[in-house]
Amino acid sequence: MRVLVVEDEEFLAGMIAEGLRRDAVAVDIAPDGPTALEKLRFGAYDVMILDRDLPGLHGDEVCRQVVGARLLTRILMLTAAGTVRDRVAGLGLGADDYLTKPFAYDELLARVLALGRRSRPALPPVLERAGLTLDTARRQVCRDGRFLALSRKEFAVLETLLRAEGAVVSGDDLIEEVWEEDTSYRTNAVRVTLSKLRTKLGAPPVIETVPGAGYRIGDGPVGRTGSGTAPLPGTGSATP
Repeated sequence: MRVLVVEDEEFLAGMIAEGLRRDAVAVDIAPDGPTALEKLRFGAYDVMILDRDLPGLHGDEVCRQVVGARLLTRILMLTAAGTVRDRVAGLGLGADDYLTKPFAYDELLARVLALGRRSRPALPPVLERAGLTLDTARRQVCRDGRFLALSRKEFAVLETLLRAEGAVVSGDDLIEEVWEEDTSYRTNAVRVTLSKLRTKLGAPPVIETVPGAGYRIGDGPVGRTGSGTAPLPGTGSATP
């Protein structure tokens, strides 16, 4: 899942981003309305956490433009004003949900995850394939009943591959889904994360490299980890 946090309070934006990243969510930050629209123009986000009182362009107008553009991005509006009239006004603009400040992080996370599910085709909260079980709510993964300790990036990559239900996921799609826009050397990061993930998943391997296309998890183990040449952005070299 990829989230855009639009908040001019630097400390609050950083705290939200840090928390979501710990929970395997890719996060970008925009400090004002115009920057948010620019990021939305060039990036695909599942959810936007939108502060209503923004500099440069009011959050209400950002919401109107996003809704008017018919983007699939779900909008969680934040505001210090908590009256019923304010909540009705925010939802009337097209926001999908509304949260007043101050708020508990656990509630914010629950709302973001719920909105993220609405931005995608409906899938069960527990994903299962090739002996793998991934519980999106509990953030737990096991293989053949054995629990695995995955990093947030490894979890996010595995979730993306499982959500594809056997279809190929390109390196570009993995970067778009899992890595923030300002991550340096993302191409190498994908390789390293996949290599570590494959090691933790153990034998026989289940992640297949599809030469020239990307990666997939089929119905069962594959004969090898895949030494094909599925390209990552900006390279023509082999992937792990």
